[in-house]
Amino acid sequence: MQPTFSAVAEPLASPDVRVATTPGAQISARMDRLPITRHLWMLVLLISLGGFFEIYDLIFTGYIAPGMAKSGLLQTTTHAFFGFTGIAGFIAATFAGLFIGTFFFGWLPDRYGRRSVFTFSLLWYSIGSAIMAFQTTPEGVIFWRFVTGIGVGIEIITIDSYVTELVPQHMRGRAMAFNQMVMFAAAPVAALLSYWLVPETVFGLDGWRVVVLAGSVGAVIVWFIRRAVPESPRWLAMHGRHEESERVVGDIERVVERESGAALPPPATVVEQPAHRRASLKEELFVAPYRSRLIMLIVFNFCQAIGYYGFANWVPTLLIGQGITVTKSLLYSFIIACALPIGPLLAMFYADRIQRKYLIVVGALVVIASGLAFGQIKSPAALIALGVLISLAGQTISVCYHAYQTELFPTAVRCRASGIVYSASRAGAMMSGFIIASLLKDFGVPGVFTGITVCMLLVVVAIGLFGPKTNGLRLEELNH
Repeated sequence: MQPTFSAVAEPLASPDVRVATTPGAQISARMDRLPITRHLWMLVLLISLGGFFEIYDLIFTGYIAPGMAKSGLLQTTTHAFFGFTGIAGFIAATFAGLFIGTFFFGWLPDRYGRRSVFTFSLLWYSIGSAIMAFQTTPEGVIFWRFVTGIGVGIEIITIDSYVTELVPQHMRGRAMAFNQMVMFAAAPVAALLSYWLVPETVFGLDGWRVVVLAGSVGAVIVWFIRRAVPESPRWLAMHGRHEESERVVGDIERVVERESGAALPPPATVVEQPAHRRASLKEELFVAPYRSRLIMLIVFNFCQAIGYYGFANWVPTLLIGQGITVTKSLLYSFIIACALPIGPLLAMFYADRIQRKYLIVVGALVVIASGLAFGQIKSPAALIALGVLISLAGQTISVCYHAYQTELFPTAVRCRASGIVYSASRAGAMMSGFIIASLLKDFGVPGVFTGITVCMLLVVVAIGLFGPKTNGLRLEELNH
């Protein structure tokens, strides 16, 4: 039996909250009443450590590009728009793999569980990345970059849903901000290692290859650490594994109660959900209000990816275009990258206080203003300052939409829906390499930021006009 849905533009609070006795509904009610303690932060941290290497992999794309071009393996620009012997082809292969992982394999965490797929995708990334580091032809590098991207794509959507489901409603914004802070701590690490290693040869290997191998080895180490994280109890209950779900929630409750030093509050009001059933994608997602949410988030993801990665993946190259040398561009890029984990850190103070949709809109407007200024100036200090501001605004957008797009779909199809909308981001990011390379070639750095401005304006319209409010509402209320 299908529940009654409201239109996306209507308020999402559900005044008709029914008390039910189904195990899944009770599990959610117990999770949502938990006070915030060290144990919950530790669970988010362990999940985020896996994401650290996902971000490391995405961020080093721009930083190793000058080294790959210097070694003669890839070219900075190509004569053809879709040139697959250049840096743009490398970037495109990354996001083509991410697109395949998110769009075609987003159902895996919904079918087999968040924990199992989290482990599987992390190992996939490690192996693929290690193989790519030893390739000696443009075709070999681009192919294995594509394969690695598939694993990273599966990892991204799994992490978002995993974090969203393991924390109570009043912690979701802060938990995602903390998750992003840990993950984006990889940015200065990737930038610093690139600054040290890319211009050098280490044990007979080009420095960029060592940067790639460092991420591959680290991901294997984290795989052993994250075994302490339980399966999502909401997912277990949704799939009828009630004893396991009860055990996981009971363990969490005992630790949280001990750490808080007080008895737990009564469970939150139960919000009944329809029984989970296997159905077609059309029956599950292409109905109100999910159809309009899908369209809105697809437009948003495609445009924000071009804007975000159009800057992040091209920072060293854009600085060179403004007259900065290769070595100094990597140093300045490292300074700009340091802002990436600071953005989520700051967001922890307001992510649950200000509506996430408004934060996304403001972040996009800041990127527009700062980007247009970046394309017009030559002063290194001003370039760094604007680069930091763009990074902070981009991270605000990232923190908010990673939480936002998982909140807007029910547990049974959360990863699948997130995978579909997130795949639009990967498609946009895949195209961003070719678009930015073409704009840079024909119009220079100002042309690059004009293109980014158009994309960010579409972000403002999509989320500002059509995005629902989600802060403070339970997952079951948002999807009742």
